[in-house]
Order: sequence, then structure tokens, then C-alpha cells
Amino acid sequence: MNAQIGPMKILILGGTAEAAGLARALAGNARVAAITSLAGRTRLPAMVPGEVRVGGFGGPEALADYLREKAIGLVVDATHPFAARISRNAAQACDAAGVPRLLLARPPWTAQAGDNWIPAADTAAAAAMLPGLGDRAFLAIGRQELAAFAGLNDRWFLVRLVEAPQTPPPLADYRLVLGRGPFAVEAEIKLLREHRIDVVVSKNSGGTGAAAKIAAARERALPVVMIERPPAPESETAESAEAALAWIEARLA
Repeated sequence: MNAQIGPMKILILGGTAEAAGLARALAGNARVAAITSLAGRTRLPAMVPGEVRVGGFGGPEALADYLREKAIGLVVDATHPFAARISRNAAQACDAAGVPRLLLARPPWTAQAGDNWIPAADTAAAAAMLPGLGDRAFLAIGRQELAAFAGLNDRWFLVRLVEAPQTPPPLADYRLVLGRGPFAVEAEIKLLREHRIDVVVSKNSGGTGAAAKIAAARERALPVVMIERPPAPESETAESAEAALAWIEARLA
């Protein structure tokens, strides 16, 4: 790598609490200039310090060009654990541009005593399981994944999204609730009880922001269809913003 002149530019592929935490940790550090990139899937994203860009790059080649043009010194992929395409693009782009990359991924949840998890490889597999598990399902899996459940016209769904969608969900019978985590376990138990939920569908996102629904399902003895994470590109990894900060500091030394 060429000698760095001025602050090292660090691209944070964000959209998660860990990405925001890393941006906050880097704020005010004169040795770095952090740029947080957001996909732009929500109209009102959580605020993060420093420079922010919104929108996709247009594929790995375009991202590699961006890394070269902006003289990016390091990339931290702190996207959602299920943002598989973005992570693949980042891996290819960093390899092409010769930029070191860190995957910042919170550890997945693990089943505890009292949990009744049914693993699913993806949302299509999760949807196929529902007829044998319950009639009233809680979906907190994001707007883009709802289409997999569109054919289940004899099921009722409670759908939680961060913000109201521009078009209605493709479901025959549902109720929409809005909310951004972290959520309290007591509130999640109340939500499941009031809507008579008998099965929960969840991505294994890990972290604390959405974990309360899993604890609530355990308390209510409900089955949870747990969608497994897609495979991530091979990479140096960190499980917290603090560990990512240490990785960056080692490369600034």
C-alpha cells in the first residue's frame, strides 16, 4: 500500500448498529476520515456521525472504481448479516482494488433451554413450513422478504417494519405495525398475546436490537422458524465495533 498522506479514508458499509457504533468511535479521530455508506432502503435512516453516502454502487466493478477514485484505505463491511449480495460485491471490489477489508458481523443467536426453533435455509423454506406450525404468524423479517409468503392465503400475518411501505405488502390477510428496535421483552410478549400469534418467523440476525421477540416466543412456548444466515465471503472478521476499531488501529500504527 502506498504511504498515506493525510487522514486514512475508511469506507464503512453500514446500516447496522455496529456500523453506527464504529462511526461514532471514529468520529473526532484526526487520523481517519470515515465514510458511511447506506443502501437507502429506509427513508429515515438512523443518524450516524461523519460523511454519509446513500445508495448502491452499481456492482463490484463500480465499487472498485469508487475505492480507487476516493483513495479508500480500508473497508469495513458492517452490513446486515443477510445482505449477502452487498458483502460479495465488497469482497470482489476490495480484491480488485487491493484494499484491506474487514467483515464486522455480530454473532448469531443460539438456541437456549425452552426454545423451539425450526431451522429454515431461506424465506421460501420458512414459508413452506408455516401450514404445519400455525395460523397466525409474526413476520419481522424486513419488507423485501415478504413476497415469499404471498401464496399463503389461509394464514394471518402480523408484519413489523421500520417504516410504512410505499406499496402494501403482498399478503392476503395481515396487520402492519411499525417499530425500530431495540424492543423490550415485556412489550413483545404483549404483542404476541394480543394478536394471538402461534408461530414466529425470524432471521437469525443476532445482536440485541431484535432479540426480544425470540425471548418472548420462548416465554410463550411458541415455535420459531429461524432462517439461517447466508454464507459470507472469506474475510478477516470482527464481532463488535470495538474489535473493528482495534483492527483499524493496528493498520494506522
